Amino acid sequence: MSEKKSEEKPEFDPFAPWRSFRDSSLESWSKVMAEAVGTEAFAESLGKMLNSYLETSAPMQKIVEQYMEAYLKQMNMPSRSEVISIAERLTHLELRLDDLDAKVDQILELMVTLQKLTGPGSKS
Repeated sequence: MSEKKSEEKPEFDPFAPWRSFRDSSLESWSKVMAEAVGTEAFAESLGKMLNSYLETSAPMQKIVEQYMEAYLKQMNMPSRSEVISIAERLTHLELRLDDLDAKVDQILELMVTLQKLTGPGSKS
């Protein structure tokens, strides 16, 4: 039974020609595109296109930000700048609390040192 299977021809794959066509096309296109993208002219043109896009989109982005801020104000919600401001203020508060904590630790250390110097039985 196993001898019959080895003697049989493999089944016809109707997609085999398409696969080979796809593989060869991908390979040739990848070579062409790699050469095109690697040139100085491509980098220069891409840079110009990016600059023009950024110059064009900046005013639009500013308008969208203004409308969004007005909408958020109308909905009684904080804007991005207000959230950033609150975050900065909280960071400053946290730093001040850390400084105060360090000062309290220093005071406690000084009190312990003073108590050791004056002795446990003496009351001042």
